[in-house]
Amino acid sequence: MSTRSVAVLLAALHRPASMADLSLAQWDVLIRQGRRADLLARIGENARLHGVWDSTPAQPRRHLESAMKLATRQHLELHHEVQAISRALQPLGEPAVLLKGAAYTLAGLAAARGRMVSDVDILVPRHRLTEVESALMMAGWVQTNRDAYDQQYYRKWMHELPPLRHVKRGSVLDVHHAILPPTARLKPDSALLLVDTVAAGEDERIRVLGKPDMVLHSAAHLFHEGELEMGLRGLVDLDALLREFGQEESFWPALQARAQVLDLEGPLHQALRYTRLLMQTPAPDGMEAELGLAARRRGAVMRPGLQDALFLRALLPDHATASDRWTPLARWFLYLRGHWLRMPPALLAWHLMRKLFKSLQPERSIP
Repeated sequence: MSTRSVAVLLAALHRPASMADLSLAQWDVLIRQGRRADLLARIGENARLHGVWDSTPAQPRRHLESAMKLATRQHLELHHEVQAISRALQPLGEPAVLLKGAAYTLAGLAAARGRMVSDVDILVPRHRLTEVESALMMAGWVQTNRDAYDQQYYRKWMHELPPLRHVKRGSVLDVHHAILPPTARLKPDSALLLVDTVAAGEDERIRVLGKPDMVLHSAAHLFHEGELEMGLRGLVDLDALLREFGQEESFWPALQARAQVLDLEGPLHQALRYTRLLMQTPAPDGMEAELGLAARRRGAVMRPGLQDALFLRALLPDHATASDRWTPLARWFLYLRGHWLRMPPALLAWHLMRKLFKSLQPERSIP
């Protein structure tokens, strides 16, 4: 699929100076696509950082400014929320190991610039999961999903607890004990991730994954899950991480070696390929090809032609201007692929039948 339909959006993300020459019609499409991709605040921050803000027309600037203010407020609230999580875990002697957007923000990384953060993800040792859940419940985070099947599905098969919501603040917390389900075909060792965490700032109790592990988790999350409506935002995260960390020459060999140890060569290959194709992200010569060969030997990636046909559609914003007639099929196929990668066939068949049956049931009205 051609990426011409999103050329203005992609340029705004990796070549922000290009926004200085946009017409109002181009701004209109950019704002619509950027909103669907949850990237408006990022685009606005790019405009400010690269000297384009003052020349941005008033109409699109209002949309960008609104998104930027929301992102700023979310970041402020996030700092308070992380402190509360850290206090809740302190009696257990467990740090708050942050993942994804919360990690980027608390560590002050470039990936946090204009990054919307709707919930907090943390990683804890699996053997302490019950203690962690109890400590968080004592601090006000409770289960909101009372469905017995969903509870069993999360607790028996998945890599995280069902989402927790704070009774007063309404904040959502996802507690992970791994970065992929234990039934998944790829099996990165969570103990290796936890032993190499680093402090996000001055507080040693608030930690993030090491640089290679942060990239690998982002890649695994994006290319293993199958739900890609916000896929371009995940790709922008990867682009920012790779550009920032990649300034250190030692980062790249450490990243490739770590991918082999953690069984994540396939997701890393895909991360390097699609950040290059869509974001022009630089990487060492030959690294993408080496990872691709290693992953194909293990059957961890699809044939290149099919893979591109699917991901180059599904990673674009879920907007009519960024889709063709094959886009819904590509998203559907990758959704099924994500489930196939996470579950053995018998469990997958039962799970999909259960979801289908539940979707056909009429909703119960509340008296």
